[in-house]
Amino acid sequence: MDVSSADPITAAPDLAFRPPAEHYNHPNRWDIDLPPLTMPEMLARSVAAHPDAHFLEFMGRHYSYADMHRAALSFATGLQRLGIGKGDRVGLFLPNVPIYVAAYYGAMIAGATAVNFSPLYTVEELRAQVEDSGTRLLVTLDVPMLLPTACKVLDVSSLETLVVGRLAEMLPWAKGLALRVLGRKQLSPLPRRPDLLAWREMLGDPSPKPVPLNAETDLALLQYSGGTTGTPKGAMLSHQNLTANARQVDAIDPFRDGPDIILGVLPLFHVFANTCVLNRTMVKGGCISMLPRFDAGQALKTLQRVRASAFPGVPTMYQALMDNPGIEKTDFSSLLICISGGAALSVPLHDRFEKVTGARLVEGYGLTESSGVVAANPYQGENRIGTIGQPIPRTRVRLLDKEDPALDAPAGEPGELAICGPQVMQGYWNRPDAAANAFAMRDGERWLRTGDIATVDAQGYIRIVDRSKDMITVGGFKVFPSQVEVVLLQHPWVKEALVIGVPDEYHGELPAAFVTLNDEAAGGREDEERPDADALCKWANAHLGKHERLVRAEIRDSLPKTVIGKLDRKTLRKEVLGE
Repeated sequence: MDVSSADPITAAPDLAFRPPAEHYNHPNRWDIDLPPLTMPEMLARSVAAHPDAHFLEFMGRHYSYADMHRAALSFATGLQRLGIGKGDRVGLFLPNVPIYVAAYYGAMIAGATAVNFSPLYTVEELRAQVEDSGTRLLVTLDVPMLLPTACKVLDVSSLETLVVGRLAEMLPWAKGLALRVLGRKQLSPLPRRPDLLAWREMLGDPSPKPVPLNAETDLALLQYSGGTTGTPKGAMLSHQNLTANARQVDAIDPFRDGPDIILGVLPLFHVFANTCVLNRTMVKGGCISMLPRFDAGQALKTLQRVRASAFPGVPTMYQALMDNPGIEKTDFSSLLICISGGAALSVPLHDRFEKVTGARLVEGYGLTESSGVVAANPYQGENRIGTIGQPIPRTRVRLLDKEDPALDAPAGEPGELAICGPQVMQGYWNRPDAAANAFAMRDGERWLRTGDIATVDAQGYIRIVDRSKDMITVGGFKVFPSQVEVVLLQHPWVKEALVIGVPDEYHGELPAAFVTLNDEAAGGREDEERPDADALCKWANAHLGKHERLVRAEIRDSLPKTVIGKLDRKTLRKEVLGE
């Protein structure tokens, strides 16, 4: 079943769909033209149209479009001075701070490919992805959560240069001074070493050498995704992939009049925020009120202070806002639209949020491999709770047979959701085998297989009915069971390990571990006491990223296995969750 651009009045209900024009910001918006466009070109257009408009607001300090463009150009010059250019990779190990934006666009202006790394990564996780991507230069921040980790990776990897931004320099003058004087424990001193540069030292004259770029074939971003195996893979996103998705998301926004101020709390290193917060806002000429991390109280105060009109988030964020006592004192009159993604949005949370705030809360859907967004419920019109909405402009979806992806699903039956559109990735970095498995070919076109089982109704609303992936979604972050299991198996007593996601009211899911232990004869553990479940959980969590940490561990005499002796996650999930 191919859900594309046929007329819904004449098409059979189970064959095709085209969203009504009123769902977009002007008639025929589904048919928007998306000519090839590079990221530097898209940025330059917005700067030319809105040079003095506020692009970023950070803790009370404003940066105009011209300011950020100048910083990006200066960073590009600095990269070129170091011999970094087209074909090289520049890593971003940053929270939401202004230099993220300058480094992100600056890397692309220099012709390099940006690589996003989560600030939650451990040394081992960051080192592995630095090596896999071949990142030559990494940008980070002078805070204890990041700088020590980055320095260790600089010592144990092929990384050549570390560039460190100073948080105090990005704040308003008074706040920056207070941080330098009173908040020194919140900052990490910069080590003196030749392969480490302060951000200011990195910047050059804002006139980098022009780099010819092909929007459709040159890579703008490597965004890591776990996929079905749990092994991180770098989704190769071209300039056209990113600019097309930004323009697609802009097209479904009917709110063209009045201020466009988006609360930027979603982490920009994640593809959801990368498209919906950063690139989409830049295309529209709006302003991002940026927070380095999510805190419900601070988010409510910022939302009211800046009079935010939009707030993309994950369900746990909306739940935290509802649970915060400041909710009753917050003025939400400026807030128009909130877009939920990353995990399923519950009906009670949706209803309560809309009742309290008066804003529209809609659920959407996307993947790393699709540059961020595939479908969304209309910002105006019918919002079908429990669905991920309709395909965004120029995006076609079809359902593949669950057993044989070479076939379409039988009419009226659920199938694996597949996507075709200009936002779909080029493939996986250095993983042609994985890329081949990620696509199904139809009439010479590549259709991205999502691994999610879905249905599509006559109006094109998509409902995810099952997940074929083992991935665990913790507050919108993806946790790969196999990676947590690898850590558990490093414990001297652990013999076997299986990790599954268990329901959690706040986070949606949390990882839980089920293990068997070596006996004393086999393990020879005279030097270490046999752990109980609590001790094992505490040990594992000390070696895991924050979003990967176990909610509990259970020691068993045996774990379920298939007939060929392979650990059987599906059976375990059925035992524990009744699925």
